[in-house]
Amino acid sequence: VAEAHTAYNSLKKLLSFFNGIMALSGVILIGLGIYVNFRGAVSTRVLGLSSAYLLHAGYLCLVMGCITVLLGFAGWHGANKESRTLLFCFLFMVMILTVEVAVAAVVLAFFSIVQQVALEHTFVTLRKNYRGYNKPDDYSTEWNLVMEKLKCCGVKNYTDFSGSSFERTTGHTYPRGCCKSIGTMACDGRNVSTDVIHQEGCFPKLLKITKTQSINLSRASLGAAVIRLPGVLATVLLFFKLG
Repeated sequence: VAEAHTAYNSLKKLLSFFNGIMALSGVILIGLGIYVNFRGAVSTRVLGLSSAYLLHAGYLCLVMGCITVLLGFAGWHGANKESRTLLFCFLFMVMILTVEVAVAAVVLAFFSIVQQVALEHTFVTLRKNYRGYNKPDDYSTEWNLVMEKLKCCGVKNYTDFSGSSFERTTGHTYPRGCCKSIGTMACDGRNVSTDVIHQEGCFPKLLKITKTQSINLSRASLGAAVIRLPGVLATVLLFFKLG
């Protein structure tokens, strides 16, 4: 009897430990969701709906993270108080685990779609909607920010602005956001020397950011699912012990 009691107490402590780890994984998911939504907002506004899945996945990570933290505390309370709420925690943990695996698969699947669809869509949208440097519209502002921060010009390269609505309106072949030093005389919208402007396009760099965020989301979702598995098994064992 003493041995059975000791094993039972050990199982309770083990479950409490796993619930603490689960709560920690929830906090990590919340942090990742905030990071992806903060970093992915600019990419989504520039790349369009083709990368919006990152924002949706980020919001889903926020929700799952909050639920996971609550489940961690509920599981810890249930294990210590020997409560029947353990069954409720178990069912929700299985649901969250399933969603996490699904998120990882969907994010990786959608990234390949971004590679195929986003380039042409972004190129056409830039030529049509970009208005210039210091313009009040959000689209131009976001593109100026991207070109300055990533040190690039246009989608494919600096020639993307030739024949665009921007060139027809201003008479310039590229905006000031493409210049290496915006305030210099050489940054006149016509001098395309490599000493004056960044000639490479922004799309490869944006795609790299999107890929990194997709991989991080997938790894975090799968990692949280793996962390949760021992807790699910321990919950089942303790629930049957209570039964």
